[in-house]
Amino acid sequence: MLEQVLADILISPYTIPVLFFIVALAYSTVGLGGGSSYTALMAIAGYGSATIPLLSLTLNLIVTSIGSVNFIRYRHAKFRVVAPFLVSSIPMAYLGGALQLPKEFFFRLLLGCLLFVAARIYLWKDTAFHLEVGNAGKMIISLAAGAVLGMVAGITGIGGGIFLVPLIIILGWGTVQEAAACGAIFIWLNSLAGLASRLHYNTIDLMAHVPLIVAVILGGGLGSLLGSSRLSRNAMEKILGIIIFVAIASLASRLQAVSGEL
Repeated sequence: MLEQVLADILISPYTIPVLFFIVALAYSTVGLGGGSSYTALMAIAGYGSATIPLLSLTLNLIVTSIGSVNFIRYRHAKFRVVAPFLVSSIPMAYLGGALQLPKEFFFRLLLGCLLFVAARIYLWKDTAFHLEVGNAGKMIISLAAGAVLGMVAGITGIGGGIFLVPLIIILGWGTVQEAAACGAIFIWLNSLAGLASRLHYNTIDLMAHVPLIVAVILGGGLGSLLGSSRLSRNAMEKILGIIIFVAIASLASRLQAVSGEL
């Protein structure tokens, strides 16, 4: 019933660009692209199954491209932090996409992780753990975490950015802005790889989706500018917390659907 009401609202050619603008605005403040929310909205609105992933990846790429530029421009990017995550995540994402493993286990694991992250943001005064592990320890943890994020992304189709940004904050390896910069770069590269792979088999007419593209350019530009230069750490953590709660609701819904299939 609720999905039908949402579908009726989203049929309007004016409503969905506004919603995409809001999604891009909110997600880009913390270095995310909003791909999972674009996918959900397009599915409810009745977009074709071949169009959704291509368009979602394209919009994700646009938002994180702008976000990467803004966060780098304001000198928040820490390439030495994000590089090890990228090294291990990209090949593991490819491997994860080729495996046929039970999704229910991973959805439950991710749900638990997100609940923990939300608790850290809202219930702890100091979000970060202060780990003294040295450079070698950081490298090992980053490579291991990147491999897990990549594998999970490949198996479930959920982008790793929603986990990477709070992980960097919780580990105390960067400020909220620095974590957002790492997230934007991480998602940009993974979206580019995913889109390049899919374009081998399908194409998309971007001219048919100009209103959505304009909406995310405006939202992503404004959001990443605010996140990189204006918003306080507390405000950005609260925005991230809200986005994580949205992800928790989405994961819970998908877990229910997967369980129903078993």
